[in-house]
Amino acid sequence: MRHVQAAVTLVAALSTGLLGWAPAASAKSPDKERAEIRQMSEKVLTKLYSVEPGAKKVIEGSAGYAVFSNFGTKILVVGGGAGKGIAINRKTRAETFMKMVELQTGLGFGVKKFQLVWVFASQKALDEFVNSGWEFGGQATAAAQYQGEGAATQGALSVSPGVWLYQLTDDGLALELTVKGTKYYKDDDLN
Repeated sequence: MRHVQAAVTLVAALSTGLLGWAPAASAKSPDKERAEIRQMSEKVLTKLYSVEPGAKKVIEGSAGYAVFSNFGTKILVVGGGAGKGIAINRKTRAETFMKMVELQTGLGFGVKKFQLVWVFASQKALDEFVNSGWEFGGQATAAAQYQGEGAATQGALSVSPGVWLYQLTDDGLALELTVKGTKYYKDDDLN
């Protein structure tokens, strides 16, 4: 039990330092942080459209979308990560800045960086994500159907009715998605 507690403490310390949560990083102004998140979002979407051109049509036809960049570490039996992102209401163009945190269990070592693009077919799904947050405790590997048309939303995974998720890594689009123990919530400092 002591080893697990030590590993949790080590992962938390590494994640804090590696994720930029150190005091020097918190000196950024909210306007600067918002600008950086917007810029990250544009880069991630550009990357997504280059590896999966059909994603642009899916996003343009959606009620909204959210883009996150995540960085995590895993040491021994526990791991964790965090990220920031932005949710966009396509109808009103309203922006909601958000955070994400994750906790993983299982043997391993490593550092990972990936980006997530959530797509919401309905206003209700978008509102639930933005206003209630999201806790995702499963693993998904499936093809998705877009608005019941029978055409697969290539590269996206269906995580609930009317909600699709693209995961990008340095190698391109991930074909499997593992987002165990992940929570998404509003960033009170930036909204």
